[in-house]
Amino acid sequence: MSGMRVLMFGATGMVGQGVLRECLLDSGVAFVQTVGRTPTGLANAKLRDLIHPDLWHYGAIEGDLTGFDACFFCLGTASAGKGEDEYTRVTYDLTMAAAQALARLNPHMTFVYVSGAGADGSEQGRVMWARVRGRLENALQRLPFRRVYIFRPGVIQPLHGIQSKTKSYRLLYRLLGPVLPLLRRAFPGRITTTERIGRAMLRVARYGADKQILESRDLEELSA
Repeated sequence: MSGMRVLMFGATGMVGQGVLRECLLDSGVAFVQTVGRTPTGLANAKLRDLIHPDLWHYGAIEGDLTGFDACFFCLGTASAGKGEDEYTRVTYDLTMAAAQALARLNPHMTFVYVSGAGADGSEQGRVMWARVRGRLENALQRLPFRRVYIFRPGVIQPLHGIQSKTKSYRLLYRLLGPVLPLLRRAFPGRITTTERIGRAMLRVARYGADKQILESRDLEELSA
């Protein structure tokens, strides 16, 4: 696929920054539009930031959400300190609001959602976040997109100066930073990078994959 038009959610987060970087570097991507509450702060001829404060409702901006080949949905939140109702609202409800609108407006789109290792597709497990994520994964796969892929990365190494917006995560990555490359070599397929996730997204958007749910090892292979 040449001249791909990409829609992105969560472009200012750690994963989203990495995915956006790969999209802007890729000569086969013609246009990237981000959707979020804040701008990315980047200046690039093929980038447009669409500021939209209400991520549960899209009626007012439907005209800006059509004509896209792929959506890379990197928006997410940690479950720490949240009850199941709150976590469901900011994870399941928010994502489905966007995905349902996009499936109607762009039925030929490939939709890629960044979930997490350990998500519970049975929807019956005891771990709250995994159960909610699993229910969301299942619901997304039922939407009438051209294709839907679920990425389940485990540990993610941020590259190229990218940092998490979450203070505790920044501290953790600062502590682990020197050893993460060693761990990647010691445990291939267990740890991926922001760069690899971005490249894997572009690959499945162009060529597809042989399964819908892709774990860290799959992402490494796709991005190689």
